[in-house]
Amino acid sequence: MFYKISRLLSAKRSLFSVYSNTGSQFNRMGLPLSDVIKQLEKIAPLNLAEPWDNVGLLVEPSIGALVNTVLLTIDLTEDIVDEAIENKSRLIISYHPNIFKPLKCVSQKHWKERIITKCIKNDIAVFSPHTSWDTMSNGINDWLASAFNVETVRPIMAHKDDPTERMGSGRYITLNHVISLKEAIDIVKKHIGIPYLRVGVGRQRDVDSPISSIAICAGSGSSVLGPAVADLYLTGEMLHHDVLEATQQGINVILCNHSDSERGFLKYFQQKFQIEGLNVLVSKVDRDCLKTM
Repeated sequence: MFYKISRLLSAKRSLFSVYSNTGSQFNRMGLPLSDVIKQLEKIAPLNLAEPWDNVGLLVEPSIGALVNTVLLTIDLTEDIVDEAIENKSRLIISYHPNIFKPLKCVSQKHWKERIITKCIKNDIAVFSPHTSWDTMSNGINDWLASAFNVETVRPIMAHKDDPTERMGSGRYITLNHVISLKEAIDIVKKHIGIPYLRVGVGRQRDVDSPISSIAICAGSGSSVLGPAVADLYLTGEMLHHDVLEATQQGINVILCNHSDSERGFLKYFQQKFQIEGLNVLVSKVDRDCLKTM
């Protein structure tokens, strides 16, 4: 099932509802952490996440904590924890989970363990939405798709619990007019906000080859994009042999770095996640760990 691109990234109150300043819900010191988490889970229910993922409230320093400032980031590093301390954030929404592999201890020996102890010491909670944001309607993949003049859009793999077939892994879009590969490259650079991309030109194709369909997956897209037949694959990263497989089938590939394919969504989310009494910031420190030089 396809649905019109005009529905993408629409500011629906049912999705990004304004927090009501009523009764005991509001406190001059902030909002209850539990209430903020409920709003986040209303926007992107955790059951939308992939079964292998680790999403939700991952660090809870205390019961009954109040939150007045939230910091948005793609990756959670020690520098970002310092940034949260400096701007007095009491909740970090880290798209990528800071706890993924099982921990055998929490000490000062490893940076991921130090993040946990530092967050608890400074009364900072950590919430990770990860693949629930990928799957949801108006999420990260729809944000990537919105770079183009789109005629139709659908998930590459629809979520099993979504009868509307608007939510799921990746996005398959058809354009309302044909563009060249070179034009697609320029569009992605502008939308993502980076000067360089890695491009795989499909066999018997060139930069002037026509593009009318695009398969999209933020982050690492090999497993999602593989079944899709399109003129162009757009993702953050793919393994060498997956790019080779695609290009030898005549499919063009654009790679824009794993987290760079996701980071721009944070500013969109900041604008839509408007809760009375809550200050939502986007990290100024967060950046992709790879840079083309």
